[in-house]
Amino acid sequence: MIDDAGDPDFVALQASADFRELRRRITIFVVPATCGFLLWYLGYVALSAYAPDFMGTPVVGVLNIGLLFGLLQFVTTIALTLGYARYARRKLDPQVDAVRSLTAEDQD
Repeated sequence: MIDDAGDPDFVALQASADFRELRRRITIFVVPATCGFLLWYLGYVALSAYAPDFMGTPVVGVLNIGLLFGLLQFVTTIALTLGYARYARRKLDPQVDAVRSLTAEDQD
């Protein structure tokens, strides 16, 4: 899928089945992960603003629910990052190679 100038034909690449599959695989992970994390974060903010007594409930020693949820925000961020890296390595990278091969095959 190379144009007359020898450059990749991006319109044709975007219309290819391999590229559509890549976009689908990205969406399968990114949309639920983003929605889930935003709900979790906004829930944390809402609880902090509207349920301070609940967030101030002691769990262990000086650690209360608000601090625990705040620390879990970091844990969630790290888990999402590691999960996305694993997903990309297993599902996205092979599909990226397939899309890249569309231009490499035509150059030979």
